[in-house]
Amino acid sequence: MRIAVAGATGNIGTLTVAALARNGHEVVGISRSLGVDLVSGEGLEEALTGVDAVVDATNNPPGERERTVEYLGTATRNLLAAGSGAGVRHHVLLSIAAAVRVDGNAHYAGKREQERLVAEGPVPWTILPATQFHDFAEMVAGWSERDGVATIAPLLVQPVAPADVADVLAELAEGEPRGRYPDLAGPDPHDLVDMARRTHLARGRSVKLVPTWSGIIGPAMAGDVLLPADGARIAPTTFDTWLDQQR
Repeated sequence: MRIAVAGATGNIGTLTVAALARNGHEVVGISRSLGVDLVSGEGLEEALTGVDAVVDATNNPPGERERTVEYLGTATRNLLAAGSGAGVRHHVLLSIAAAVRVDGNAHYAGKREQERLVAEGPVPWTILPATQFHDFAEMVAGWSERDGVATIAPLLVQPVAPADVADVLAELAEGEPRGRYPDLAGPDPHDLVDMARRTHLARGRSVKLVPTWSGIIGPAMAGDVLLPADGARIAPTTFDTWLDQQR
């Protein structure tokens, strides 16, 4: 199959490209650095010529709600329109588990807009809602780290390995459209503060972590809000195994 990956140079996109290539597919990378701009549409029609399926693993940096929704919405509309024109038979979107349960977060709002556009769009689709990734805690701490001190919310999450997410995206792209797929999560729940501490330790870094509800992660995400729904697909890689690979 000829499969395009939007966000091909990002964290999950890079791994998805590799997974698809291992499975023998011809992969078309879509990203601004590869000459394709999802927001302006430049290069998109050419990139999707002859493509059977599209995996959308795009992301955006933290920002205001309105700008995030506009950015992800515009990119998704362009990708769906170009895909429909090119005869793409399957659109696979990577989303976030619990996106419908968290209202105050800009990124979650953007993902809900993507889900709406895909579900109402012209291309048969699959949406994969995944929990936070194993490297999420380190990333969140990095947003606020100054002089060896970082604030981080005491979230309860059930993180999943990025490589496992990529493998499932590749699997779904190879198959028939499934609609909304069950949540994808890792084997065990973890506290985000402890995950950040252990990740920093594995990388040989010393960062003082201050548990705080602030910024884009507030108390509305506390408790079991971010945990996967019943019937979730559990990926195999534990956080401990992933940590060992980072040392």
